[in-house]
Amino acid sequence: MSHCDGICGHSDRRDFLRRTTLAIGGIMAGLSASPRDAAALPISLIRAIRADGEELTYLIPAADGATIDDQNEVIVVRFNHAVYAFNLSCPHQNTALRWLQTDSRFQCPKHKSKYQPDGSFISGRATRNMDRFAVRREGEHVVVNVSALFQSDKQAAQWNEARVPLDPAA
Repeated sequence: MSHCDGICGHSDRRDFLRRTTLAIGGIMAGLSASPRDAAALPISLIRAIRADGEELTYLIPAADGATIDDQNEVIVVRFNHAVYAFNLSCPHQNTALRWLQTDSRFQCPKHKSKYQPDGSFISGRATRNMDRFAVRREGEHVVVNVSALFQSDKQAAQWNEARVPLDPAA
């Protein structure tokens, strides 16, 4: 079984590809935003620069924005002087989340649950914040432990700690 061990809700490769296509569609919609939306947080696709068992290593994003590693189903966000790593799936029914660049937030395309860039729930059918992976800093990298996924309603302390604070001058 994959690193998800049933958490991600993917039953097979076809389902994963469908979810990935939805996520990429959301990215492309965000990338086509008009010039008036230039102040919105950007989004891009990334790949882990190193994979070591259940740990994935990424460069710390240089500026605020969201980056998606669709291959590993990880969203890395730099926002308000911190870096977070999220599961790509909505906590409500495991649908791939989309980034709405014009609104600088995440949204589930299935039931329209909305989330802040730090994963905090705004509105919709979901009953909790986005699920966060455990993260730590190693120099200019953030290491994401994909076997440690925290739900805000069941593991509030771990969820709150699952962030890498950055110096405001960084």
